[in-house]
Amino acid sequence: MTSSIRDAEADALPEGGSRLRLVLILGVLTALGPFTVDMYLPALPTIAADFHTTDAAVQLTLTGTLIGLAIGQLVVGPLSDIYGRRRPLVVGTVLHVGASVACFFAPSITVLGALRTFQGFGAAATGVIAMAVVRDLFVGRAAAVVLSRLMLVMGVAPILAPSVGGLLLTAVSWQGVFLLLAGLGILMMLLGGYAMPETLPPSSRSERGIGPVVTTYLMLSRDHHFVVLVLVCGLGRAVLWAYIAGSSFVMQDQFGLDPALYGFAFATGAVVLIGASQLNVVLLDRWSPRRISVVSLLVSTAVGAGFIALAATGVGGFAAFALPVLTLLCATGFVMPNAPALALSRHGEAAGTAAAMVGFAQFGAAAVVAPVVGILGNTSLAVAIAMTASAALGFVALASVGRGSGAGTLTPNARESAASG
Repeated sequence: MTSSIRDAEADALPEGGSRLRLVLILGVLTALGPFTVDMYLPALPTIAADFHTTDAAVQLTLTGTLIGLAIGQLVVGPLSDIYGRRRPLVVGTVLHVGASVACFFAPSITVLGALRTFQGFGAAATGVIAMAVVRDLFVGRAAAVVLSRLMLVMGVAPILAPSVGGLLLTAVSWQGVFLLLAGLGILMMLLGGYAMPETLPPSSRSERGIGPVVTTYLMLSRDHHFVVLVLVCGLGRAVLWAYIAGSSFVMQDQFGLDPALYGFAFATGAVVLIGASQLNVVLLDRWSPRRISVVSLLVSTAVGAGFIALAATGVGGFAAFALPVLTLLCATGFVMPNAPALALSRHGEAAGTAAAMVGFAQFGAAAVVAPVVGILGNTSLAVAIAMTASAALGFVALASVGRGSGAGTLTPNARESAASG
C-alpha cells in the first residue's frame, strides 16, 4: 500500500538547484556502466595469462559485457515506461551486484565471459533510466545541454576507472576489481532507490503486457528519421569504443606503457572527451545539435584518414597514435550528447522505450566494434580503421536525413515547474 501511494504521488519535477542535484545523481548512476567496463581494462593481459588463453578470448569478456548492456536496455526501457523509473533501476543494480560477486569466483574465461554478460545486463538499468529521466523533463536543445552536463559528471568514470583498476592491481589480484564493482553496485542501488526522484507519474505510464511493448517498438521502428538518428548514436559511441577496446593492448603491448601510465593516458583522453562535451553547451547557443554533430563527424572522418596512414606506415611512434586519438575523442565529445538529444526529441510519449533503443544501438555498436579491433590484431592500425569507419558511417547516416523536430526546450510539465522556480 505504501508503494502504491508513493507511486501515485510522483516526486515533483526538479527546479533550480534541485535540477543540478538531479544531474549529479544521474551522472553518478550512469557511471556504473563505464566503471563496469573500464575498471578491469588494465587487467586484460593478466587475465589472459592466468587463464592461459589468447588476448582475443579475453577481449570477448568485454564484448559479453557490452552485449549485456545492449540487451538490458531493450528490457529495462519498456519496464521503466510501465513501472516507473525507480523500481527497474533498483532491480537492475541488484543483478549487477550478484554478477560482480560471482565474477570473483569465475573458474574459467568462459564462465567469466558469461557472468560479465549478466553484469552488463544489470548495469544497463542505470544508463537507460537516466536517459529516460532526461527525456521526461527536457527536449531539443535543452536536452542536449543537460546531456552535456551529464557527461561532465559521468565522464569522471572513464577517467577514474582504468586508473583505479591499475592502482588496485598493484595491491591485489584482478579478481579484486570485481569485489570493488560489487561495492559500487550496492552504492548505486541505494542512491537510485532513495535519492533519485520518480519522474514518470502513474497517469503517464504504459499498459502492462508484452503486446503494448511490441507495439511501441514497432511504432518507433517505423519512424525512419528516428531509426537513422539511433544509428548515429550507435556509431558515435562506436568511435569511442573502438579506442577503448584496443587501448590496453596498443598502449601496453605495442608501446610499452605500464598499467599506471596506461591509466594516465586513458584519463587524458577522457578529459578531452569531457571538455568537448562542455564546450558543446556554448556552441549550442549558436548552432543546432544536428549541425554540430554533422561537422564533428566530418572532421573525425578526415582526421581518421590521416590516422590510418600514420598507423599503417609506423611513422611518429606513440605520438602518431595519441594525437589523432585525442582529436577523434574531442569530436566524439560533441556527437555523444547531441545525437541522443535529436533522437529522443521525437518520442516523449515512450521515452523509456526510445531511450532503450538508443542505448541498445550505442552498446550494440560497441559490442560489434570491440571484437573487430581484436580480429584486426589489437594494433594502432586496427584502432585507426575501426574509429574512422564508425565516424564515416555516422556522417553518411546523419547527412542522409534532413532537419527534424526537436527544437523545444522543456516538456510542458517541466516548463511549468521551471517557471514556478
